[in-house]
Amino acid sequence: MVTVASLVIGVAWAWVVTRTTVPARRTWLVLGVLPLAVPSYLAAYAWVSLVPALPPFLGSAFVLTLVCYPYVLLPVAAALTRADPAAEDVARSLGRGALATFTGVTLRQVQPAAVAGGLLVALYVLSDFGAVALLRMDTFTRAIYTSYRAGFDPVPAAVLSLLLVAVTAVIATAELRSRGRARQARLGSGVARAAVPTTVTGAPRVVVLASMAVVLALALAVPTGTVAWWLAGSSRGWDVPTVLSSVGATVGLALGAAVLTTVAAAPVGMLAARYPSAWAAWTERVSYTGFALPGIVVALSLVYLGVRAVYPLYQTTTMLLVAYAVLFLPIAVGAVRAAVAATPPVLEEMARSLGRRPLQAFCSVTLPAITPGVLAGAALVAVTVMKELPATLILRPTGVDTLATQLWSATSAGAYAAAAPYAAGLLLVAIVPSALLAVRTEVGRS
Repeated sequence: MVTVASLVIGVAWAWVVTRTTVPARRTWLVLGVLPLAVPSYLAAYAWVSLVPALPPFLGSAFVLTLVCYPYVLLPVAAALTRADPAAEDVARSLGRGALATFTGVTLRQVQPAAVAGGLLVALYVLSDFGAVALLRMDTFTRAIYTSYRAGFDPVPAAVLSLLLVAVTAVIATAELRSRGRARQARLGSGVARAAVPTTVTGAPRVVVLASMAVVLALALAVPTGTVAWWLAGSSRGWDVPTVLSSVGATVGLALGAAVLTTVAAAPVGMLAARYPSAWAAWTERVSYTGFALPGIVVALSLVYLGVRAVYPLYQTTTMLLVAYAVLFLPIAVGAVRAAVAATPPVLEEMARSLGRRPLQAFCSVTLPAITPGVLAGAALVAVTVMKELPATLILRPTGVDTLATQLWSATSAGAYAAAAPYAAGLLLVAIVPSALLAVRTEVGRS
C-alpha cells in the first residue's frame, strides 16, 4: 500500500513541477522533498498524539507514505528533466491528447526511475521499526525486536530475519525483471530545449495546488507543529553544549557514512549498468538485503562479529559506519546505476579510440557525467543516516550521542520539553541535504 501510494504521489508531483504551468514550480519541488527530513518515528508520534485512535494498519501505511513518497519524487523529477521532449511532441502531433501522451510516452520514459524509487520505498517499509512500533502494527521488524527482548534465544528472531531477507530477494528480483533489457542512455544529444509545459488553469489548477498543499500539511505541518508545541512547553533552559555536540556527531557520522557507502556502491552500480550478467544481477540483489533488515538485526550481528572476531573495532565509529554502509547501500547503488546507465558508453569508447587509456577515458568523460547523480545518492544516504535509530543506539561509541538517540531517549521517558531542541535540530539538519537534492534536480532542469 505504501509503495503504490508513494508511486502515485511521487510521479504526479514530479510531472506537475516539471511539465505544467503551475505557478512556483521550483518552490513546490523543494517543499515536496522536505518530508525526507522527518523521521518516521517522529511523524508517527505526532499523529498518535493528534489522533490517539489511529488504526494500526491504515495509520502505519498513512504515516509511512507521507515520509516515503520523496524517494519516488526525486528520481522521477530528475528523469523528466533529462527526458527528450521530442517523443512527447511527436505523440501529440499524431493526435494523442495530454493523458494519452502521459501514459503512453512520458511514463515509459520515467519507468526505470519510478521503479527504482518504488523499490527503495518497499525496502524502507520492510525495515522500518519506529512508526510501526508506535502504532502497534505487528510487522517483521516489531516481531524481531520483541523476540530479541523476550529472552536469550536468538533463533526465533534469526528465523524471522531470514524470512525478511527472502521477501527482500523476491522484491528485488521483481524490480530487476521490470527493467527488461532496454538501454536508457541517449545515442544523440536530443533536442536542446526544454519541454513545452502543459497549461493548467481554472479548476484543475486549484485542485492540483490544493492537493499538493494538503499533502504538505499532513507530511510537514503536523510533525513540525508537534515539535513547535514541545518547544513552547519547554519551561527550563536547554543544555546548549549537549545539543551542539549532538549536532556535530550527527553531521559527522552522516558525512562519513555517505562517503563510505558511495565508495562501496560504485563498483556494484557500475557493474549492474555497464556489464549486465547473472553475476552482476546477483551482486546487486545481495546489496539490497541490508536495507530491508531492521537496524537492530544488523547492529546485533556486528556486535557478535566485533566481540568474537574483531574486538578492537567493537563500539568504535568505524563499526557504526560499516553498519550504515550495510543498511543504506542500495540507496547509493541505485544512484550510481541510474547515473551510469544514463551515460552512453559510446562516448568513453570514442575517447579510447582517440588514444586515451581506459582510466583516463573514464575520468575525463564518464566521471563528470555521473558525478551529479552520485552526489545526489550520497546526499540521500546522509539524510537517511541522520534519522537512523536502532543501529546507532546499539553501536555508537561510549559518550557519542546523535540527535536521533537523544530524541528517542527523551521521548521514551516522557520528557517532551527536553526532547524539543533535539527534534528541532534533527529537522533543521536533515532539511539541508533534502533541499539540496531538490535544488540539484531543479538545476538539472534549468
